[in-house]
Amino acid sequence: MNTVDLKNLVKNFEQIDQIIDLVPMLKKMPVVEVAEILDLVDESYLLSILDYFTPAQQGLLVSEFNIVKQIDLFKTSSRKRFAEIFEYMPSDARADLFQHLTQQEQAELLPYLSKKTREDVIHLSAYPPETAGGIMSTDFATVQSDMTCAEAIEKIRLDAPSKKTIYYCYVVDEEQKLIGFITLKDLIMAPSGERVQDVMHTEFVYGRVTDDREEIATKIEKYDLVALPIINHKDQLVGIVTHEEAIDIIRAEHTEDMQKFMGIVEANKEFDYLGTSTWDHFKRRAIWVVSLAALGIVSGMIIHNYESAIEKLLILALYMPMVADTGGNAGSQAATVIVRALALGQLSFSDWLRVIWKETKVSSLLAICLGILAFGKVLFLSWETEIPAEFNLPVVALVISLALSLQVITATVIGASLPLIVRRFGGDPAVAASPAITTVVDITGLLIYFGVATTFFKL
Repeated sequence: MNTVDLKNLVKNFEQIDQIIDLVPMLKKMPVVEVAEILDLVDESYLLSILDYFTPAQQGLLVSEFNIVKQIDLFKTSSRKRFAEIFEYMPSDARADLFQHLTQQEQAELLPYLSKKTREDVIHLSAYPPETAGGIMSTDFATVQSDMTCAEAIEKIRLDAPSKKTIYYCYVVDEEQKLIGFITLKDLIMAPSGERVQDVMHTEFVYGRVTDDREEIATKIEKYDLVALPIINHKDQLVGIVTHEEAIDIIRAEHTEDMQKFMGIVEANKEFDYLGTSTWDHFKRRAIWVVSLAALGIVSGMIIHNYESAIEKLLILALYMPMVADTGGNAGSQAATVIVRALALGQLSFSDWLRVIWKETKVSSLLAICLGILAFGKVLFLSWETEIPAEFNLPVVALVISLALSLQVITATVIGASLPLIVRRFGGDPAVAASPAITTVVDITGLLIYFGVATTFFKL
């Protein structure tokens, strides 16, 4: 039976005994899949089911739940019972959950924790969540440079049961300063009597506790690391960030950028769609949408100003949506490309002229294609449309396609420029949101459309 089948079963189960009967099967499955299944179980039943797993398994399972589920479980269980699970959660997951609890809830939990866990969670929780210190784990193995490889292997063997990542073993001095690293492969392949200092790597990449977490994830991705060591201001090794955490960070940052780009006010990244209330969804979306809807009055004013031109040549009104939609698509597309390039560090504001020149060339080619398409579209759809005698359909089609072509070029340049301008003034390029670009492009598009038509036809 696969995970999907088990999820469907659990959804339909009404008695806890039915779920408990599945425990032997669940124990044979990967932790992440078991967590997905148990995530569907009501918190009032969850503790009873977790009792059938070992304390270590419970800690790993709960750490895989989203933060909403973890907090709900904390609130529905006794502090002593939850502390037993909390002790076995990975250190970074513990710190993350601890930061989401209120001060009163933190104070209620701490007395039930062991001294080592209590000190560890307080230490990690002291760092802002957006920094390397806020996401690092203290589950790493260290060895001394003057050890033999055999001694180092023995130390790692003793430490390994409590460590999550031991592929990299970090070499520190007496003051815990990071001086190098050695891999398990290095230790196994080296003669047992050889010193660690003779085989360790002294050139290494590291991060500092104050570094932005996105910078840390970028380093892990760039250098293809299993884990990145994190040091403090004294160059002492205080934690590591694993590649699993880097993947989560990159996914969260991409989600955040996409939300900003689509005009959704940022919310807590840990809360999923179903875990966020309808009111919170409304608040996140309403600001941009309402503001831009109010700004849309400018478009109405432009159309009202050219009302006499529309009355003389009604066909112009028929193709306003085509020009507006095409411009909006071109602008949003250009903005997406630029925001992505900025996120990857491929561009900066100093490249502004090069970007504009490149986007002008790209948009000119697009304008030619779309202009030809628009010309044919007007001829095909409006060949039976009544047009005043002083106007000619092919000429009208030519003017509309010219206006659309100019709109594509200006919309593309605007879409590419806004993220760069926002970055120049220290803001997040993603806030040059798609709805904002669409609104600006609509206004410029109407001005271009009616400006070209009235100038050419002297309306």
